[in-house]
Amino acid sequence: MSGKKLGAGVVRTDRLLMDGRTIRYYDTQGQERNAVDQREPETQPKIGEMRLDPLNNEWVVMAAHRQTRIFLPPKELNPLAPSRPGFLTEIPESDYEVVVFDNRSPSLRDTDTPAKIPSELSLETPPIPAAGKCEVVCFTSNYEASFKDLSHHQIRTVMEAWRDRVAELSQLTYIEHIAPFENRGEEVGVTLSHPHGQIYAYPYLPPRTEKMLAAARNHMERTGRVILDDVIAREIKDETRIVTRNEDWIAYVPYAARYPFEIHVAPIRPVPDLAALDERACENFAPIAKEVLQRLDGVFDTKMAYIAAWHQAPVRVGRDVLRLHWQITSVRRAPGKLKYRDWE
Repeated sequence: MSGKKLGAGVVRTDRLLMDGRTIRYYDTQGQERNAVDQREPETQPKIGEMRLDPLNNEWVVMAAHRQTRIFLPPKELNPLAPSRPGFLTEIPESDYEVVVFDNRSPSLRDTDTPAKIPSELSLETPPIPAAGKCEVVCFTSNYEASFKDLSHHQIRTVMEAWRDRVAELSQLTYIEHIAPFENRGEEVGVTLSHPHGQIYAYPYLPPRTEKMLAAARNHMERTGRVILDDVIAREIKDETRIVTRNEDWIAYVPYAARYPFEIHVAPIRPVPDLAALDERACENFAPIAKEVLQRLDGVFDTKMAYIAAWHQAPVRVGRDVLRLHWQITSVRRAPGKLKYRDWE
């Protein structure tokens, strides 16, 4: 079966799961992906709704069907493992490199008739369909691995999957912002231990993105420069907070770190989003990513719970002032001790 050819020799092959969801295989070894999902057909959950919280004008997604999603299954019942005789999973094939599929219990889901986000918000703003996309990204078929354990080749394949999904999701007319992220550790709410991340594609700008955009626009108006460019220039000048760097990426502890352990990773040549990265930057991301995450695990000689979130420019606005970077944060402050920040 022929597939879509991407960068770094990656080929994407699409198949359908038993309920009509799409699974995308990202391969580099010429694999054929012909396995059929043998599970009994199911009906996908109905789309939820978004309600406006009038106290802060933020959208809240209501998705009651997520109450029944799987929670911390044992290894032998891992739904992200390849399928095997007697145990059928979300991945019909008996092996895989990287896969991306639509979440079985999504907060946001695609629709043929998305509602327009109202421009005027008030106590009377009616609920609207929770249109968007929630996708699962499996980094490897190896249950025991973490992102830091992946080979440079495997990380490059994950990067190509991220870039492909950002480029494709950006074409959906109702999507305004795309946020790939990884949660690791029960301390930050992980419900599946298999090494994986997610991609949320929103029909609006999340609150944090709105705040970052406002700050970036203000800086541009005052100085004529991009704020993240100036932040990186300061880190290079000060030198004291740089964790590691190479010719294409820099990793640093931010000047105003909010968490006990926080590292930001940014490309030296600024781009608005993952899809805009050039080949050299994609190739040189793996050594930086591995070193940063290995250092985190080495602090207390234990697996560090973290959230690793890509921040990038929205799909249609702010692309002249917001720049791509990767924020890795951990609530662990000492062995057996956590620090939770108040929600903003």
